[in-house]
Formats: sequence, structure tokens, C-alpha cells
Amino acid sequence: MKRLLWLGVGLAVGALVVRKLTQKANEFTPSGIAGSVSQSAGGLVESVRAFMDDVRVNMAEREQQIHEAFANGVQFEDEFEDLRGDDLPVEFDEPGTSTHPRQRHN
Repeated sequence: MKRLLWLGVGLAVGALVVRKLTQKANEFTPSGIAGSVSQSAGGLVESVRAFMDDVRVNMAEREQQIHEAFANGVQFEDEFEDLRGDDLPVEFDEPGTSTHPRQRHN
């Protein structure tokens, strides 16, 4: 009787191992790889979409702050002024030249 019990346990464990190995092997077939890539690309697209939504919301909020400051006649504090390079000396060429003033670094 004990032998039949252990034979049943062995068959069950063997079946589970074969099933798991078959699933892992299917992941490396062309269709399995395509499914994995599809899921990864879907996650990437969703992450980019969420990022763009956050940018739009924050951009609208910032724009509202600027409009309110302009409507109230107060000077708006620009936190990023020093990062833009507005302090570079600007030299203007003769009219008709197409070089932007910030592109000239002598």
C-alpha cells in the first residue's frame, strides 16, 4: 500500500515538474518572446502616457500661476532663469542673416 502512495506522489510531482518545464520552454518560443515583448511595450507606452499626463497637468498649473501674476501686475519669480542662459551677451548681425544670437560663441 505504501508503494502505491509513493508512486502516486511521484507521478503528481513529476506531472507538476513537466508542466512547469513546458511553460518555461514556451517562453522561449517565438510566440512566447513576442508575447513578452508585447507586454513590455505596453507597459512602456503606459508609463510614457502617465508621464505626459503629469507634464500637462503641471504645465497648466504653472501657466495659471504666470497668468495670475501677470493679471495682478506683479513680477513673476522665475525659478529657472539662471538655467536658460539669458545672461549670455547677445550680438545682432545685419538683417537677413540666419544665425541665431545664442548660436554664436566666440
